[in-house]
Amino acid sequence: MKSIAFGDFLIGLGILFVLEGILFAASPAWMRRAMKSALATPDNILRIVGIGSAVAGLILIWVVRR
Repeated sequence: MKSIAFGDFLIGLGILFVLEGILFAASPAWMRRAMKSALATPDNILRIVGIGSAVAGLILIWVVRR
């Protein structure tokens, strides 16, 4: 793991798991409702939100790394 980018990726993945775990532990009923809501949301809306989230994440990484 000599690559800084790969190390950063693993740290980001670890943070994602921590945050997701905290949400499930703190409010499992709310997470269950959120998942049901996602199942009922049309694919095109989920796709737009996913692309927007990815772009926002890339911009955030770019700003922090600058």
